[in-house]
Amino acid sequence: MRIALGLEYDGSWYRGWQRQSNGVSVQATLEEAVSRVADHTVQLVCAGRTDAGVHATAQVAHFDTESIRDSRAWILGSNSNLPPHISVLWALEVGEDFHARFKAEWRSYRYIILNRFTRPSVHARYATWWHRPLDAGLMQKAGQCLLGEHDFSAFRASECQAKTPVKTLHKLTITRSGNWIYLDVRANGFLHHMVRNIAGVLMLVGAGEQPPEWPQQVLESRRRELGGITAPPNGLYLTGVGYPQHFAIPAPQTAPVFG
Repeated sequence: MRIALGLEYDGSWYRGWQRQSNGVSVQATLEEAVSRVADHTVQLVCAGRTDAGVHATAQVAHFDTESIRDSRAWILGSNSNLPPHISVLWALEVGEDFHARFKAEWRSYRYIILNRFTRPSVHARYATWWHRPLDAGLMQKAGQCLLGEHDFSAFRASECQAKTPVKTLHKLTITRSGNWIYLDVRANGFLHHMVRNIAGVLMLVGAGEQPPEWPQQVLESRRRELGGITAPPNGLYLTGVGYPQHFAIPAPQTAPVFG
């Protein structure tokens, strides 16, 4: 049978989702915990392979097993074997046609910026600090050119392994609450570092270092070297994954809010 899991984790403790030969990963830690409940080795497939330092509030993964357990046993048993930085939120038996990665119709991310003069302490691992004033309204306006289907090569890391740089961005909103700025994006898929590169471009616009039309120029260039900085990973959260309704995958939880 196939079991789907809903997960959240604090990525600052891990070298990313994917199993590593030289560091602790979310995948390996989860597989060890779930394997103890299943009484055999399991392999997890996730919806989105997050980088080192990137967090998740609504990651989805699946594994195959012949062990019969109810959802409560998968949840509580796994969590009892997990460190406090990772939590299984739900477990659901699904059909063998379900695939956490390939059946996903969209993914959403939130990028959180603490915009104040003084550096953070409590939130240092969970938000990106930008000490110069940012114009969130200008960032919102400048980012709208990225909506729709485009070749996002200019926002793609050099080591990206995606077969195509063409993605469809369904949503891009930037909101401010006090010192906190939230960038929310949703797309049918994302390239390696795509959200962090979008955040980096829009922060330079918001700071007045680049004009509002610059994101359009970067996009059309298809050249990563023209796209400025890659924003740090600690402000990034995987906040949702959408699937066809017949799979009955639980809806994502609310995205994190500070302040």
